[in-house]
Amino acid sequence: MKKIITILLVFVMSFALLTGCGGNKDSNTADDKDKDQLTKITVGASTTPHAEILNAVKDTLADEGYELVVQEFTDYVLPNTALNDGSLDANYFQHQPYLDDFNKEKNMDLKSVAAIHYEPFGIYPGKKKSLDEIADGDVIAVPNDTTNEARALQLLQDQGLIKLKDGVGLEATVRDITENPHDLQIKELEAALVARTLPDVDFGIINGNNALLAGLNVSKDSIASEDKESVGAQTFANVLVVRPEDVDDPKTKALVKALTSDEARKFIEDKYEGAVVPVF
Repeated sequence: MKKIITILLVFVMSFALLTGCGGNKDSNTADDKDKDQLTKITVGASTTPHAEILNAVKDTLADEGYELVVQEFTDYVLPNTALNDGSLDANYFQHQPYLDDFNKEKNMDLKSVAAIHYEPFGIYPGKKKSLDEIADGDVIAVPNDTTNEARALQLLQDQGLIKLKDGVGLEATVRDITENPHDLQIKELEAALVARTLPDVDFGIINGNNALLAGLNVSKDSIASEDKESVGAQTFANVLVVRPEDVDDPKTKALVKALTSDEARKFIEDKYEGAVVPVF
């Protein structure tokens, strides 16, 4: 009898174990199936703040049936070329004037579908800590790409340090400086390098995402910055960009909805404390 009972117990336990394993396998299969059913969206972005903002709305997009894959870039060329050749579904790193210039120069037709935020430009201290210390021949580092350099020069003009040719607007270059009473030396550098040169120049003008990457916050660390009425604030909102055939694609609409949601606004305001400003 004892042998029979022992055999029965072993049988029951074995059955239970097999049933349990089968149940777990079915659950995992269901989870994998749900994940497989999500439509993948691959978006190219600068690391800060764009990729961070995108990652903050991943769950929102998952609820809508989309798996967001964020591919980070450290330059301003590859995100557009990768989008144009189909490697990306969208990108989020640039403002409209830069996109317009890029399209013209590269003979592309990429389209912006939503304005998400703007990042105030700031003048940051280098060897000198205040604009009151400005002296003849001081060196000021600025971004060298067309629209960002114009924006930096406009900020210098707003501070009364230079004067630009009338009407030059967002196409300004150093050649358009008509008055420079302190004979300031404008050092043109790739945007990502300006923050690194601060110890070697008197001042540097840094665009928002590169300031954040360098651990700088325009509202705390700059000695002058664009205000909300400036040309920069009105013109340089960062945009979500897609290929022309994807403007009305459901994936694009889902991205726009997520990036202009109350959740996205709260994330931007709480995390960046004025260094990144939502425009929706």
